[in-house]
Amino acid sequence: MPRRPNYSHERRQRELAKAAKKAARLEARAMRRERRAAERQAAESDGQSDDSPPAEEETSRPE
Repeated sequence: MPRRPNYSHERRQRELAKAAKKAARLEARAMRRERRAAERQAAESDGQSDDSPPAEEETSRPE
């Protein structure tokens, strides 16, 4: 004899699984966003000390 379906329980289980999956994706996105921001900030701080010319050279131009 086949089992009797419990539609409300099955639907609730699907919704819980979907919510858990969505939460995991949002957490992964947030972690990626934080990591990228940290890398970008590190690159900017490294770039300013190495690539940017001193302020004196920018203001004094031969005319």
